[in-house]
Amino acid sequence: MKNKIFGPLNEETTKVILECISDGVFTIDYNWEITSFNRAAEEITGISRKDAVGRHCWEVFRSNMCEAECALKKTMEEGKPFISTSGYIINSKQKRVPITVSTSLLIDKSGDVIGGVEIFRDHSLVEDLRKEISAGVNIEDMVSTSSAMKKTLNILPQIAESDATVLIQGETGTGKELMAKAVHNISHRKSAPFITINCGALPDTLLESELFGYKKGAFTSAEKDKPGQFSLAHGGTIFLDEIGDTSPAFQVRLLRVLQDHEYTPLGGVKKEKTDIRIIAATNKDLSAMVKTGEFRQDLFYRINVIAVKLPPLRQRMEDIPLLVERFVSRFNIRRNKFIQGIDQKVLHTLMNHDYPGNIRELENIIEHSFILCTKGYIQPAHLPIFLNAEPLDEDPSIADETKSGDPVRAAQVKLILEALKRNNYNRTEAAIDIGIHKSTLFRRIKKLGISL
Repeated sequence: MKNKIFGPLNEETTKVILECISDGVFTIDYNWEITSFNRAAEEITGISRKDAVGRHCWEVFRSNMCEAECALKKTMEEGKPFISTSGYIINSKQKRVPITVSTSLLIDKSGDVIGGVEIFRDHSLVEDLRKEISAGVNIEDMVSTSSAMKKTLNILPQIAESDATVLIQGETGTGKELMAKAVHNISHRKSAPFITINCGALPDTLLESELFGYKKGAFTSAEKDKPGQFSLAHGGTIFLDEIGDTSPAFQVRLLRVLQDHEYTPLGGVKKEKTDIRIIAATNKDLSAMVKTGEFRQDLFYRINVIAVKLPPLRQRMEDIPLLVERFVSRFNIRRNKFIQGIDQKVLHTLMNHDYPGNIRELENIIEHSFILCTKGYIQPAHLPIFLNAEPLDEDPSIADETKSGDPVRAAQVKLILEALKRNNYNRTEAAIDIGIHKSTLFRRIKKLGISL
């Protein structure tokens, strides 16, 4: 092969090219010892060429792929290249560096295989940019810009990595099932089933047969064995919604499953093992129910290993524009429409509603509006009647403060003023009511220019 500028691409020219590219490149021999190491490889790993050459590649890179998923090993064994395999390495400063890897056989002039070559690209900048763009956190279908939700969503990957039982608490419509699905979908169980059981919708006998299954003859209509959800969800996740509505008798059986990881089907005599993760949810205060004897204390401690509390929508009003955008996009696809968004007056109305039904109620409002709106922007006339009929601000003192062209700011001001009013303008109590720290409340009052 010839080049008009350099002439034949000899060994020296090849070295110059390898030193100029921004991707890390190294080669190994059949003993897995590094034989060459370019400048970019030095920069990405923080290890000099002098220290890298002659060492085994896994000693230099300490990658998550070294043990079982080594692309270079597969190339050497199977004789074919692998392109854009994702992973990470640990650099000399003990920092985790995300990379993509491409590998190929290293062949000499005679056509003999003499080793392997790996090209790797540092994706740290891409990862940092992704995190910056997602400052409004987006995990699965959950989106938020509020500080209250960000704290929860930021630790979601760690929660998903664990197999510990999770208890999700929050008002009706706050997205408890969505949170459970997000935990499952980013966990190592994601390829196994995710099964939802509404504990409040079934009496004890049906709930037990649904979860544990039954054997033939267990009751009159049991003509054959039926596996329960604990069996069908093997390796996956079972989401027990409204666990606070279960009876003490069922709570005892569930406790045994959590303690021993085994259960007995109805009418059975032999215990069966189960490998599932349980995520429970409730809109009730289980700790208060424990004190009154309505919920077993031992079961509460078993399911409350990781506690997640979802704030109601009225405490994260800044998320409404983001959620509305998500729902508009979703319903455009479902209904094959091209609604452009919502009118500013509609946004103002939505920001001044209390949402007793939380996110589910907001979604229903947008769906209702889609039925009446055929094109363009959703207008006030497309909203449900109860939203058009209610006054935007009942308290004149609050109305004066919330007069603003910015609906998000107006909603934040309204939230703070109403909390202060409910608590006789005790700022500490108001902060607790909203669910934020007292100092955070002070900063928001100052930032929003609220006069007290």
